[in-house]
Amino acid sequence: MQGSATDYLAAERTVLAWIRTGIALMGLGFVLARFGLFLQEFNHLQPDFQVKQYGISLWIGIALILMGVSVCLLSTIRHLRMLRQLEAGESLYLHRPRLVIGVAAALVILGLVMAGYLIFANPKALVHASMKEENPMPTSAENGIVRIPGNHPVDHTVAKLQGILQAKGVKLFVVVDHSGEAASAGLKMPNTKLLIFGNPKAGTPLMLASPSVALDFPLKILVAEDAAGKTWISYNSPVYLQARHGLPADLLPNIAVIEAQAAKAAE
Repeated sequence: MQGSATDYLAAERTVLAWIRTGIALMGLGFVLARFGLFLQEFNHLQPDFQVKQYGISLWIGIALILMGVSVCLLSTIRHLRMLRQLEAGESLYLHRPRLVIGVAAALVILGLVMAGYLIFANPKALVHASMKEENPMPTSAENGIVRIPGNHPVDHTVAKLQGILQAKGVKLFVVVDHSGEAASAGLKMPNTKLLIFGNPKAGTPLMLASPSVALDFPLKILVAEDAAGKTWISYNSPVYLQARHGLPADLLPNIAVIEAQAAKAAE
């Protein structure tokens, strides 16, 4: 006797559940495959607390993605077989649940491997980093300073900024070499340079609206190297300057361009 409508609907719900499981496995695999990139970035930002990298997260991620694909494929084949059994009036319990057992066993093995990987990847460093994040540098909303990481050395970043300003027709008044001046005085200081620049067409309306803004003009971008050799680009937040000097909102774009200039220099 053929299966009832309830049997067919139950079979459909089952295959859909397996497909959702396969999609979840593929999504988790993608995240784990990218975990190694997270560790590389962590090591770059925290040179004093290096995390060991074994490259195993990539293979675990690939394994989970392939497992997800296999689950979707096998569940489809299993569903078609169940439909044939229902049409022939056969019992659906003649075969052992190999798919369920196989997926569960594979996940247990991969879970144990990943747990070992996390344990031996120097978790103390990760804990230290999380503790440091509890006391971050004040945000731009508090002190008006925006600080973004650069991908190039200080001198390269400064040269890049000079090219950006020149292309935009913005006048560069001076590059203050703080570290160079320190060296001339017999002192050591990480490479630090301050660019002072502006455009009278953009700056004059701001100073007419609020003369006090001249205290923060011309615009400035600080390019500095930290103790670990990482380049940082800092500037005054346009929103902070607007609030500090009571600038009208329609003039905010005149100073907001600094954000795009700093972002391009950081690339």
